[in-house]
Amino acid sequence: MRLRRQFKSQRKQVVGFGHQAEQQFDQHVFKKVGRIARVRRFVIGWIGLLILLMIGVALQTFHLASYYQTVQPVDGGIYREGILGTFTTANPLYATTQVDTSVSRLVFSGLLQYNEKNQLIGDLAQGFSVDTRGTTYTVTLKPNLTWQDGAPVTSKDVVYTYGAIQNPDAQSPLLSSWQGIIVTAVDDHTVTFKLPRPLASFANNLTNGILPEHILGKTAAVDLRTSDFNTVKPIGTGPFKLNALEVDNADPKTAQEQLAFVPFGGYVGGKPRLDQFIIAAYSNQDQLISSFRHGQLTALAGLSSEPAEIKDMPNAQAHNMLLTAGTYVFLKNSSPLLGSAKLRQALERSTDQAKVIDKLAYPTRPVRAPLLKDQPAYDVNFLQPPPDAKIAAQLFDADGWTLGKDGLRMKDGKPLKFNLVAADLPEYATVGRELQTQWKKVGVTVELRLLDPQDFQTALSFHDYDALLYGISLGTDPDVFVYWDSTQADIRSANRLNLSEYKSAVADEALESGRTRLDPTLRNIKYKAFLQAWEQDAPAIGLYQPRTLYITNGTVTGLTNNTINTGTDRYKNVQNWQIRQARVTN
Repeated sequence: MRLRRQFKSQRKQVVGFGHQAEQQFDQHVFKKVGRIARVRRFVIGWIGLLILLMIGVALQTFHLASYYQTVQPVDGGIYREGILGTFTTANPLYATTQVDTSVSRLVFSGLLQYNEKNQLIGDLAQGFSVDTRGTTYTVTLKPNLTWQDGAPVTSKDVVYTYGAIQNPDAQSPLLSSWQGIIVTAVDDHTVTFKLPRPLASFANNLTNGILPEHILGKTAAVDLRTSDFNTVKPIGTGPFKLNALEVDNADPKTAQEQLAFVPFGGYVGGKPRLDQFIIAAYSNQDQLISSFRHGQLTALAGLSSEPAEIKDMPNAQAHNMLLTAGTYVFLKNSSPLLGSAKLRQALERSTDQAKVIDKLAYPTRPVRAPLLKDQPAYDVNFLQPPPDAKIAAQLFDADGWTLGKDGLRMKDGKPLKFNLVAADLPEYATVGRELQTQWKKVGVTVELRLLDPQDFQTALSFHDYDALLYGISLGTDPDVFVYWDSTQADIRSANRLNLSEYKSAVADEALESGRTRLDPTLRNIKYKAFLQAWEQDAPAIGLYQPRTLYITNGTVTGLTNNTINTGTDRYKNVQNWQIRQARVTN
């Protein structure tokens, strides 16, 4: 009974609480709902203010973030470079084509290299020294160098590399530059190069890639050119290591080769910033251009001019990197016609460099001497004279070439006529036609012969021309012995690079003396006689500095347009290239 009474009492309390809650809710909620209408503008105002404050905070946060953050290049990404040509070897002893030299430059590095200012600095080497006689060069390797397989780099690798070059059985095109030089390992990190005679420009020969003795040491020299090391298993010390090689098409006319490289963490210049570097070699130029237009390539190389299909692309950037080279018209001094210095001088005075350069698709510098303006020993007192029609006419007349009523110059009943040979490339075709036009105005008939690569190489090797339109590499050193010394015109010469077949006792003595003097001031003095002889004899007509064309699809941070020595010098700081961008907090 007590429990029942307690239960009833509790139930009454619950019911009472319920009635009390209803009364309170009715009094404080339902009876006040009607008052909301009278204060709705006040409520809406507060709600609106709250929304505005939230929007303001959001905008302020956004703008502050953009203020403290900037878009900057960041590491990573895959760089795809298309090159016209085919891949045959990565071995620096044999690489000569654009594709091969590009691959070799990525995989291998040399004792020395050129920096951004085109100055010779150490790469694998800390530097070099020369003895007082100028016949012994000593090179010291940097510490803790490793090959891409982890093996240490030592002086044995250096000795092996140059020994292979000097071995005739290896058939390296570098052989002629290394004859008579004794290479010795003093210790694991020191190498000496003993020359048969002083050579001031010798250090420039130490930029070629070094090979691993521990891999190739047991390979016979005669088998070195065909070793699979050259194609599928190259191991170097360069910024990138070959990871994969793929051939997309077996047809030589449309073949495409993909060479994939990964960064080498032990590279002496620092691990590359890119995640991967791919070289795509195209046999067909149309396919190369199409791949670039469709965004499949980051950059392309190997073209002589910018295609019209690419000029309209908004992100395409053409990089015209001037070469330390000169494009000349080499006048064959040994020919019966052009053997006359007066006639060569007359042609020189009839050539307007400015008009030739205006026909080019890029800005460049004129070349008016056998040396470039930035080279030591260059002298403004001995330059090719400017065009002058009056003086040219006097020189033609003095050499017996009189101007007829038909506007042609004749001598002994024969017209003044010769051929001008050049490679069948758009740039040479344009320049050749401009020269043809200029010389026609003064009564000279020129037959322009544009040859395909194979025929041009034959004409070049055998000097089968009257005049030759061609570019030669001059580099940074004034040693141009191979282009103008009489010995280099001889058919028995290793390279026969005296393309004008110029012979002058004065020039020979100056060239041979200049290259053996280590003191810069003395070298400059020795070369003056050569420059003066060249100006007076006019063995060739200087035109302009050529360029290498490199086209990118967008900005490549780290890529510069500085003057370079070879096309592959675009890679001189490839380890710092970046193609990705992201917002970074300052």
